[in-house]
Amino acid sequence: MENTKYLYKDAFAVIGKAGHGAANKGPEWIKPLWEAAGASYSEIADVCKKSESGGLFWWGAMNDSEEQNKIWGDTGKYMAGCEADVSATAPQGWTKWVIPAQTYLVVSASPDKYGEVFRMVTGDKGNIITGSIHEYYPVPDNPSIMELWFPVADGMVFCQSCYMLMTKPEDFGTEADGSPSHDYCFHCYTNGDFNWKPTFVEFVEDNICFWRDGCKSDNEARARIMEVFPKLKRWVK
Repeated sequence: MENTKYLYKDAFAVIGKAGHGAANKGPEWIKPLWEAAGASYSEIADVCKKSESGGLFWWGAMNDSEEQNKIWGDTGKYMAGCEADVSATAPQGWTKWVIPAQTYLVVSASPDKYGEVFRMVTGDKGNIITGSIHEYYPVPDNPSIMELWFPVADGMVFCQSCYMLMTKPEDFGTEADGSPSHDYCFHCYTNGDFNWKPTFVEFVEDNICFWRDGCKSDNEARARIMEVFPKLKRWVK
């Protein structure tokens, strides 16, 4: 899919106008939330994150009915608001949600293509959505530029073979059907199988060169590797 990327984002807050309603009637109860937030955004301007030009970063944040960062069921919650620090305090009449640290599959889409892109991503069996999905407007004062943020992992995504941080679509390996592997990087895994099948000791020795930064010797790099590799999915006994 074009215009996609993987991004890790630390926990952040959204302060806005929140509501609760039926998933199949979203436009009926979500539109008034945007109208209410837009009409009074000056009330939260001082506590929210701003661009260099002073614009606010708007989110259409979602949550499940219990506010556990789960995907909507028959009903869900939605907030039209702006990004803020986790420590920010919401003014009276506004609600604050804290979005946990996650890795996201981010897809650019114009608002009129929202439904099409949403169905394409959620309908792809290779995409494992792990939490609530959000809309983001990365260019302040330009609502025609929108991104859909689909959480695919809690925290950062590391290869479960070599511990490489995977942040871009091309970083991920592939399963036999061509779908991305959410466990292994492209260096280690393609078409549903490992590219190299060494012993654990051979793999450790082969990776020392990638762990030398900040280490005084190969022994120190080896020791750092041994703190991590035995805990990875590929090497857990």
